[in-house]
Amino acid sequence: MRWVPKGAVAPSEASGSGSSGREASGSGASGLRATGPRASGPRATGPRASAARRGSRLALPVALALLALPLITAAHHSRPAPYGDHITVHARVAAAGAAPELRTKGHTVEAYDPATARARWTYGREGHRPLALLPAPGHAVALWSDGLVTDTRADGSAVRWHRAIPGSAAWLRTPAARGGAGVLRPLDQRGRMIAVVTPHRIAAYRGVDGDLRWVLPARGGCAFEPARSVRHGNALLVAQPCGDAATPWTSQLIAVDDLGRIVPSRTPLGNELPGAAPDGVPNRAEKVFARPR
Repeated sequence: MRWVPKGAVAPSEASGSGSSGREASGSGASGLRATGPRASGPRATGPRASAARRGSRLALPVALALLALPLITAAHHSRPAPYGDHITVHARVAAAGAAPELRTKGHTVEAYDPATARARWTYGREGHRPLALLPAPGHAVALWSDGLVTDTRADGSAVRWHRAIPGSAAWLRTPAARGGAGVLRPLDQRGRMIAVVTPHRIAAYRGVDGDLRWVLPARGGCAFEPARSVRHGNALLVAQPCGDAATPWTSQLIAVDDLGRIVPSRTPLGNELPGAAPDGVPNRAEKVFARPR
């Protein structure tokens, strides 16, 4: 018989081999988690292991990029064309080929071969129709029903530029506009400068890039009439009728050329591209009108 201090647990009770001992040592009885180092396999080291880990890190971004590429391509093709442009080339021709003729066909501008009458290209804009055309060497200028002026390359490869004419859309819908007659006028034989004539102003654009070179506003109480304009030599004569009967007739007829209004002793700016040679003709006033007497 062993003496056991008061309050102590006998060894046979603490480590019994019966079912109670097994239940006490089970995982569900104590609710405690085992601690200590977890068993794990050996970790690969060395250059090959490092390369494998780098490859796994790069694989996810590459996979995401490949998945996103079709979405980006679809979004790019679904973007609306600027200004609603739709240009279709039907036949390619050599650069030395004959220049195409222009005509309006429904809601499009059509360039066709003058020998065969076959269409070379068509150009349209969603919701708008062409009103007037101005062919020039290498250019196909069009006036549209919303007051936009466009210049297309003669081979139909691209639209060079778009220019909105302020306040013209509403006027073009009126009978006074006569369907845009006389709005587009060349200011030289080579199509270097183009005049856009509306009741309130005459604006001149450089053909190669659509740069606005000068603007001539109508006189107060007067208005330009684009349909009543005619070329005379190097000058474009435009009627400017006025409501005041006292206005002399000489003020109701305006002469312009590629450098602006023709008046005696003017000092106009040139129209060449930056870095190009100047025209060499600083004043053309005396070529059209004699000096006042």
